[in-house]
Amino acid sequence: MQNAIAPEADEARGCPTMGGPVADKGAAADPSAFVHIEDDNLAHLDLLVRGARCAGCIAKIERGVGGIGGVQSCQFNLSTGKLSVSWPPGQADAGTIARTVADLGYQVSPFDPGEAEEARDKQGRFLLLCMAVAGFAAMNIMLFSVSVWAGFAGEMQASTRTLFHWISALIALPAAAFAGQPFFRSAFASLRKGKANMDVPISLAVFLALGVSVYETITGGADTYFDAALMLLFFLLVGRWLDHGLRGRTRLAAQELLSLQAATANRIEADGSVRAVQAREIVPGDKIILWPGDRSPVDGHVSEGHSDVDMALVSGESDPVFVEDGALVRAGMVNLTQKLVITASAATQDSLLAELTRLVEAGETARGRFVKLADRAAQAYVPIVHSLALLSFIGWLIAGAGVHHAILTAAAVLIITCPCALGLAAPAVQIVAVGRLFKRGILVKAGDALERLAEIDTVLLDKTGTLTLGKPHLLNASDITAAQMEMAAMLARTSRHPLSRAIADLAGPGKVAADAREMPGQGVEGTVDGVRVRLGRADWAGVPEKDAQQSGLWLVIEGQTPVHFIFEDTLRSDAADMVAGLKARGLAVEMLSGDREAPARAAAAQAGIDTVSFALSPHDKITRVEALVKAGKKVLMIGDGLNDAPALAAANVSMSLASAADASQAAADMVLQGATLSPVLIAIDISRAARGRILQNFVFAAGYNVVAVPLAIFGFVTPLFAAIAMSSSSLIVTLNALRPFWGVRRP
Repeated sequence: MQNAIAPEADEARGCPTMGGPVADKGAAADPSAFVHIEDDNLAHLDLLVRGARCAGCIAKIERGVGGIGGVQSCQFNLSTGKLSVSWPPGQADAGTIARTVADLGYQVSPFDPGEAEEARDKQGRFLLLCMAVAGFAAMNIMLFSVSVWAGFAGEMQASTRTLFHWISALIALPAAAFAGQPFFRSAFASLRKGKANMDVPISLAVFLALGVSVYETITGGADTYFDAALMLLFFLLVGRWLDHGLRGRTRLAAQELLSLQAATANRIEADGSVRAVQAREIVPGDKIILWPGDRSPVDGHVSEGHSDVDMALVSGESDPVFVEDGALVRAGMVNLTQKLVITASAATQDSLLAELTRLVEAGETARGRFVKLADRAAQAYVPIVHSLALLSFIGWLIAGAGVHHAILTAAAVLIITCPCALGLAAPAVQIVAVGRLFKRGILVKAGDALERLAEIDTVLLDKTGTLTLGKPHLLNASDITAAQMEMAAMLARTSRHPLSRAIADLAGPGKVAADAREMPGQGVEGTVDGVRVRLGRADWAGVPEKDAQQSGLWLVIEGQTPVHFIFEDTLRSDAADMVAGLKARGLAVEMLSGDREAPARAAAAQAGIDTVSFALSPHDKITRVEALVKAGKKVLMIGDGLNDAPALAAANVSMSLASAADASQAAADMVLQGATLSPVLIAIDISRAARGRILQNFVFAAGYNVVAVPLAIFGFVTPLFAAIAMSSSSLIVTLNALRPFWGVRRP
């Protein structure tokens, strides 16, 4: 991306942590150029923010931007650096949003996945270089300090000792100035904006250790801490570099989706020539050539050719699908066998792939109760830690320990109390769990849905399209003659009713009754070969209901015996196993259906569900959900139809299938890919495991501070040990989040 909203001079020097005022790379940049209006009729702006480190940074950014008048929502993803802001058109200004972020001490530019990944790589390389400089300098300084501390001090003359200290200073000061840039620049940028972040106390501790050492060298003192200051930086950088890498692993779900986005495309120009262009240059109406092996860069319809296409991204099934003229091809799908020409129907940012990526990122960034708790703790960090350090310094001076000991104790307190472990306790687990669920075919739209799902005790299931495939199967085809089938098809081809469509599909293409007329909720009637014919409900067709156990249609031909077309909606292959799994996990299961009593009870019996509610309207479903919630139940609702959307929204947590109506998917917290229900059990298992892991992290983070802070205050911890302890606590929390979720089966 050529335009930017913040200066990149510091980035070019290798430092990714500086913030700055809104500016550009040589050409004036208008943030409003990157604002887009989506289907929710809100203005959306995605920004890339650099320099954020922890939960405190997330809270500061979201609080600052969220406080701008008109802003409706603001979410920051620490893993990707993406800040997503939305507001009603005309009620907020993109420039104000960008300036607010910059004024908080962060770099900000328009979000581009490629640029974000490049920035992360550059940041990782710079951290590695700083770590190498700190380690190399510390080892060289120790050659001199060991000579002073290893028993030669008594034989060494004061002038020699002072010379060794000066040599150490000449190595330490420039090395610390370079290796400490990730902390110093971030701290300076934050202080310049009148703020304080977690790098401020770290930088202060390093300056204190170096300052005391320089003072001791100038005054001819016996003890200096140049090696400790560099080792302190070294271990802090090790922790930050490993944390950087581990965070990269937690964002694999969104990263893998982005990797499915083709970067280039072969566009057919107006003169018939073919030109390779960037995928983001494609606009609706462009014609794109897909050769075998090519991945579609955008959504579009086939305008020329036919081929097999890998549609696993949408269907969750590995079997290829044959497409021909007019068929829809989604971004990320792979052409397998023959050349295709597609006409783009959307730009890259409006494609299905982009929407899936937004869903995953939304799941990673949503704020659950645990995350909010950690945010509040991180907000209190700076005032508390500085107060503790100051009190420690004053206390040791009063106790007569001397300035040197008091300063080093204060430095240890500043370092060891960093809230990184607490800030990472919940977000790290949440991001990993969302990624794991994505790999199992489950898209999480709200991060706090995992917390809510872990607490459920009741599961409500829709029947048609959820427990069943929603594709009626004709049971008595052998009892129906070819003439009767064709007669029924001539009426059925004019109707959109699912059972009529099933008859039309069985009969195949053919004629239709010229005067066919559909009566909503009743059936279709018309004239075929001069004879009046009706296809529909038994009572409307004028015959008694003979078979209450099956749903179906009646064909009544004037002067002939009525013919019954008996249908059954096939249960999903794993529906019974899924219900059994829910019961094994201690959950109550109930089916809510709008179908008649007989087919509803039959489907429930096959699935192993004992409690059934049938003939329900959308209002009846939401009433049942609200009654259970009011009674204190934690309800999971799973549905797929338009009539399920209100109930999905009313439940504590909800799931919808990828084949569901758009309204149902919009109301659901999670979307299941594929045609099976077993991912429901996986989602429950992972959510419960994630909750347990978050609690483990909180217990460890709290225990770490309870033990470490008093030790530092009472002088039992050196700044070097404090750096090791602080970095280790963050790594332990992140590694715990990355542990496999044992016991969770694949669907």
